[in-house]
Amino acid sequence: MRAHTAFRQLTTSSGAERRRGVLAMAKALENAFDEILEANTLDLEMSREMAVPELMIDWLKLTPERLETTVGILRRLGKSADPIKRLIHSPYQLEPSQTYYQLMPLGVITLIYEAFPQLAAIAAGMCIKTGNSIILRGCSTASNSNLALAKILQEGLEETDLPSGCLEFISSEQRTSIQDLVTQDQYLNLIVPYGRPSLIQQVTEQATAPVLRTAMGNCYLYWSASGELELTRQITIDSHASEPDPVNAIEKILIHSNKKSSSLLSLFNTLQEQGFQLRGEAELQNEFPEYLKPVQQLEWRQPYLNKVIAFKLVDSLSEAIAWINRYSSGHADCLVTESYAESRQFAREVDSSLVYINASPRFSRNPSGSEAVFLGMSNQKGYRRGFIGLETFTTLKQIVQGEGY
Repeated sequence: MRAHTAFRQLTTSSGAERRRGVLAMAKALENAFDEILEANTLDLEMSREMAVPELMIDWLKLTPERLETTVGILRRLGKSADPIKRLIHSPYQLEPSQTYYQLMPLGVITLIYEAFPQLAAIAAGMCIKTGNSIILRGCSTASNSNLALAKILQEGLEETDLPSGCLEFISSEQRTSIQDLVTQDQYLNLIVPYGRPSLIQQVTEQATAPVLRTAMGNCYLYWSASGELELTRQITIDSHASEPDPVNAIEKILIHSNKKSSSLLSLFNTLQEQGFQLRGEAELQNEFPEYLKPVQQLEWRQPYLNKVIAFKLVDSLSEAIAWINRYSSGHADCLVTESYAESRQFAREVDSSLVYINASPRFSRNPSGSEAVFLGMSNQKGYRRGFIGLETFTTLKQIVQGEGY
């Protein structure tokens, strides 16, 4: 209720006021590194005692570098152009009136996140910038980090004229279940779950408010008959360089059956030297048993979320596309080819949010050379498919302005 009331007040705020709010959060965060890292150390110690998987511990870990990156993202958001109340030309006119669209905030956004404490600050910055209230609900393994971050962000906002309640936090001590939260559709306008597929599925199944599903891992690359070995190698390794979460990491590689064994050996050797675990279908595994472990059928549609890659041979581009459309997560898939015709067919027929052709899908929340900031990726159709940026948290209002009788 507090978040909903605050949103009503935020709708009348100016772009300058919201800008000051985002920059105030950045300043408060920058001045509290020691406090945040101390809280994070407690979470890491408890997680290790509870035998939490190393993958989750890496997601949970905060460092001065990760916090500096977060502060930089908030400052970029604060200094970027105001996305709200921008006018957009309507594709049709209702004569004799003037018809146009206006970009507006959505309302109350809820972020349900697993580990990744810094996501709270990034999501808060994006929501405040777009005139939305936000409710944060993190996981219990990061309870100390989440509480410290939320408290610091709220203290930063208190120094501004923005309404109290525009950033709310639900701690694990409050015993509020995910289901309790995601069924408050009378107050919530969008729910964004971020974490492993199990969390995304739980929120999607239980929510009565709209959900924006995020996606991570299980991205495919097709190495076509004309594709270069070196480019395939570079793209695959670079895709795993997003830190800390491998959002668009290539985890499955489909190889044209005409590729020479020497090229495959070169790729396998490089990946093993880079610390990757390699798996392959039966035909490849029998040919290269010293490099590849067997891959189970279920693995083709499941993300590994670490440095594991599975390989499969295919006879054509059409076969590769059919396999990708059946098994990939559908948010970022790649092609390495020298054929323009193949690139056009791949771009047209692969049913994914983003298609990369001879380019690394490596994900960055604040890509260099751009004002854009991204929270993550979505593979769902119907609402803001692809990058989750500022416009994801806006909607369109259509305005028909006449001149009386």
